[in-house]
Amino acid sequence: MKPFFQTLLFTILIPGSVAGYIPWLLRAHPSSRPSPPLLVAGALLIGSGLVIYVHTAFWGFARYGRGTPAPIAPTERLVVNGLHRYVRNPMYIGVLLIVLGQAALSSSPTLLLYAAFLWLAFHVFVLLYEEPTLHHQFGAEYDAYKHRVPRWFPKP
Repeated sequence: MKPFFQTLLFTILIPGSVAGYIPWLLRAHPSSRPSPPLLVAGALLIGSGLVIYVHTAFWGFARYGRGTPAPIAPTERLVVNGLHRYVRNPMYIGVLLIVLGQAALSSSPTLLLYAAFLWLAFHVFVLLYEEPTLHHQFGAEYDAYKHRVPRWFPKP
């Protein structure tokens, strides 16, 4: 149960801030409601992002990996199942979808720029910290996984 509660705490503090509190602060207050297509798109993006994040963080990291998404309490096992079979960073993708959904719901160009900045920050973090750390922790197992599964976009 410990990884579950640590993951919950991490989720509230980090993704909760990045995908919840900061977009709430940045969003413009439109004078009119978004069009029905933007409402639907926003809801679908947020819903998809939440499902991806929860599945990855709680089932993948806490249950299977026996750890957390937080670098201070990493997984004991390399997580290569679930959504990690298709991309190496599904949790970041889930967070980005949540932010993009909020951009659609609020018709906010500022949130679109924030999403672009966020993706760049995630990408740099993955390149400079996560991938070298996972290579050091899991060695050849991670190298084989990295060779087989793309970083961001699933193979057709």
